[in-house]
Amino acid sequence: MAGNVSEKDRANPAFTASNQDAGESAPDSLSETDVFAVFGAEPEVQAYAMAKYSRSALSMKESLKEINDQKAEKFLNTFYFQYGHRSIADLAHVALAIERLTILAAIILVDEQRWDGQERSTRYQDFRKSGYYTPDFGGDAAAARLYRETADFLFAEYEWLGGAMFDYLAARTPKPAEMKQEAYERTLRARAFDFARYLLPMATNTSLGQIVNARTLETQVARLLSSPYGEVRRLGEKLKSAAREAAWNVNRDRLAALVEEIRALDPALGARAGQELLKDVRVAPTLVKYAETNRYRQETEREMTQLARELLAGQKIESAPPVDLLEDEPVEIELAATLLYEFCAHPYRQVRRVVEGLPGAGRKEIVAMGTRHRSRHDELLRAFSAGQRFRFDILMDLGGFRDMHRHRRCVQISQPFTAAHGHDTPAEIPDAGHGTRYAAAMRRAAGAVQSLAQREDHAGDYLLPLGVRHRTLFKMDLAEAVYISELRTGPAGHFSYRNVAYGMYEAVAKRHPELAGLFRVTDVNEPVDLLKR
Repeated sequence: MAGNVSEKDRANPAFTASNQDAGESAPDSLSETDVFAVFGAEPEVQAYAMAKYSRSALSMKESLKEINDQKAEKFLNTFYFQYGHRSIADLAHVALAIERLTILAAIILVDEQRWDGQERSTRYQDFRKSGYYTPDFGGDAAAARLYRETADFLFAEYEWLGGAMFDYLAARTPKPAEMKQEAYERTLRARAFDFARYLLPMATNTSLGQIVNARTLETQVARLLSSPYGEVRRLGEKLKSAAREAAWNVNRDRLAALVEEIRALDPALGARAGQELLKDVRVAPTLVKYAETNRYRQETEREMTQLARELLAGQKIESAPPVDLLEDEPVEIELAATLLYEFCAHPYRQVRRVVEGLPGAGRKEIVAMGTRHRSRHDELLRAFSAGQRFRFDILMDLGGFRDMHRHRRCVQISQPFTAAHGHDTPAEIPDAGHGTRYAAAMRRAAGAVQSLAQREDHAGDYLLPLGVRHRTLFKMDLAEAVYISELRTGPAGHFSYRNVAYGMYEAVAKRHPELAGLFRVTDVNEPVDLLKR
């Protein structure tokens, strides 16, 4: 930047002219701050240029002018992989499109605390034409048939319920005179999708886009490669390949046409233009090349799953409120309980009682098991993110969880997908006279899931409808509890997460009455105008 430009360069007419030609203005003095946006550098080259601030007096412009792909790769191989300077990868941001993955895979994919992206919305899009994923059943024709018949049935019921609930809402919500028919129908259709989505299976195909830094991408790929789901492992390989191979260039066709015009006038100049304008760009070829299966995660998951089975053997899953604000406890207890919680289906309080009943050596062994297979470069498992004041054990439908899952400022510890917790039934469905048919559809799905439960490929999980309940531990500070409660109780939101967010507020207000005034929530018990979005 300005403070790194020498007086000799500043006095050089060529230096000044090149800056002015680029639309830049030279600072009046070496003490003047210079701020400019950077465009056109590949993510890894940009990361290299920014990292050089710590090891070179060159300005950003000077660094980028003297860098090429080979220099960036050599630098990153040395400092990122040999010296462990992983923060360099935080400087390379990569945009990726992931299309035609299942909702199940999408939940696993986005489970990163440093993640930004958007997924197809079950509220604003009709998923009838999305199709669904079918695992490879090999020679098990009976299992394959059960799977396909159940998925087809759930999609048919999804279509039926969407139409039935639209008719129900339209009958009780007259169109205002000033509202256009198109807007009226679009709004009610979105509300109808709020109910219909409860029957969508997690095998449903979706699409999403993400923008993450290369360090997050590397850990994401390693985590996906370690998944028990074959689809998710293949997704990890595809992400790794996408980062290392040529990226899709949105301007390529336009630039190719320009190159051809130049070539027609001057073949030699056209060839040079083609080399510069049409060269392949690889967004993170170096920073993800060593992303492999995470043995620490895999082995810990295997051992913790077995230990949870042993310690909770014979214990029926106890009932628990949808939103349970947990009390403070020693960190040692929290760590051991959280490590077990992630690999069972029991509520946190039940797991904690088991942990509290163990001798100190037993709890110490659980915590030690959480680090036993950790290598020099492995980050601690998420369960070790302990000590937050506000911890909520939340049981809610999978569809609503997907919305709550977007909150990155809190630590989320999710349990495995299961039908063991039953399903939610929005009150409007039985009010509309469709409760019996809805319940029958849920029972049929649960039966199919149970029939496929013993398969090592976890194929049955894909048939879990989004109305099935899912348990997650949310840990956060006060500011995040206020933020979620305020944002998610808004009247335009889905009723599922509105109830959960309001439950969070009520739990904090009951335990800390003096803090209740900090929350600017919307009372979910107040009637909602369905036509106000």
